[in-house]
Amino acid sequence: MESNQNNSKLKAIILILSLLLLGSMAYMFKMSSDSKKDIELSEGKYDKILSEKELVLNDLEQMKAMYDSEIASNTSLKEELEAEKAKVEALIVRVKKGESVANYKNDYIRLKREMDSLVAENTKLKEENLMLNKNLDSTNVVLDESKKFNDTLVNQNEKLSKTVEKGQKLVIVNLKTIAVKERSSGKQIETEKASRADKLKISFTIAENSLAKSGEKEYYVQVIDAANNVLGDKKSVTFNDKLLTYSFISKVKFENNTVDVYEELSGKDFAKGKYYINIFSKGDLVANTTFDLR
Repeated sequence: MESNQNNSKLKAIILILSLLLLGSMAYMFKMSSDSKKDIELSEGKYDKILSEKELVLNDLEQMKAMYDSEIASNTSLKEELEAEKAKVEALIVRVKKGESVANYKNDYIRLKREMDSLVAENTKLKEENLMLNKNLDSTNVVLDESKKFNDTLVNQNEKLSKTVEKGQKLVIVNLKTIAVKERSSGKQIETEKASRADKLKISFTIAENSLAKSGEKEYYVQVIDAANNVLGDKKSVTFNDKLLTYSFISKVKFENNTVDVYEELSGKDFAKGKYYINIFSKGDLVANTTFDLR
């Protein structure tokens, strides 16, 4: 009888312990499930923070690259752009150090807004500069064309002036010289012998020229004998620092028509050989010829 009672008590104890074990296992399972959920929620929150951090870093790097591009355009806003770029770089350092989103969110938004404003202003400036450059190019083209036109006119005027100046110059033709022996009666006999000659007769023609100025013209006639002596007056005159020794001056009245000029140079003891006759107008040689006496 006592043995049966002891067995009943033992069964009751075992039943109670079994119930306690089941309860404990159930509690542990619940705690394990709750802990797992907490870990999953924590990991999800971390992933969300990490993703937002990466997005912000990516945006900041793009902002930095945008500033680099704008600064490279040599804009007048270069100092302002560089200052804002430095702020972006500083924020990148803060984000990489792991500061919470709340700490840099306002700075990020402000920097983004400032960048948009500066980039828009810089874009406007570049468009205005582009328009100014186009206008300047157009002005330069007009100025170049005007300069070319003026240069052409100047060249044409210079050529015309030179043509007129050239056309105004008188031309000496038919320059001839002969030696003569003059008799007491005044009759002149042409000779080629130096011993018989006592005069040289020089003649030339001024060609007709309607462009030339009319009036008295002066020509310096130079006669050089075979011994290289200047005959006649042997006077000197200077033209453009050049000294000219001449035999006589021939003064001619020119009225734009053809004029025949005759001059004589008296002398004695003419040397045998070649003689040189040169005619100068204001220092310029305008005609020359030679003849021989034997």
